[in-house]
Formats: sequence, C-alpha cells, structure tokens
Amino acid sequence: MASEPKTILLVEDNADDEQLTLRAMRQSEVPNIIRVARDGAEALDQLFGPNSGSRLPDLILLDLKLPKVSGLEVLQKIRHEDKTRGLPIVILTSSDEERDIVESYNLGAKLVHSQASRFR
Repeated sequence: MASEPKTILLVEDNADDEQLTLRAMRQSEVPNIIRVARDGAEALDQLFGPNSGSRLPDLILLDLKLPKVSGLEVLQKIRHEDKTRGLPIVILTSSDEERDIVESYNLGAKLVHSQASRFR
C-alpha cells in the first residue's frame, strides 16, 4: 500500500540552499510535497494566515537567519500555538551563536548545523 505524500515546509531565504535541499529531496525518491517560504513572515502566513487552509505540513525545515521575521521568532510562534505545537521542526543553520542553538533545542527543534555557507 502506497503511503500518502508528506508535506514539508522549507523556510529558506538563500536560493542556493533552497535548490540544494529541493534536489536532495527529489533524489531521495520519497514522495513529498515541498512548499517553500523565503522569509519568516511568509512562513507564518503559510501556517497561520487567512489562506493557510486546514492542512499543516508534516515537517518544517527552518533556517534561523531569515529576513523580516527571524527563524527563532517563527519557531517560538509555532510552539506557542496549539494547532502547531507538535509539528516536527528541523533547524538548518550555519549559526555559531550559542543563544540560537540553545533556544532551538529548548523549543524542541532538532538542529542540523552546516558550515557550507562559510565557503561561498
């Protein structure tokens, strides 16, 4: 029995990182529906805005360093609201700021630290 595709919300402002992530998802051959938000405000709108609909993503891949609304602020809002509190969130970041790392873990996110952006 084929499983229903999972919906993943990728929140990433860097076009290169977005394309790299999308390519990795395609190569995994796991049927996923990928929605992209390019800043924190767009992510919040997709989750809570008037056009958000009733279907929440099954997973959120969240960059911390975002324009308009930071990734930490997005994470805090997600964890504050009943309808999104339990969503699995993976933080994708190149941040070395201890505050970012500690706060992400405290809010129940998993952290993937990337140093790739340092070599651009």
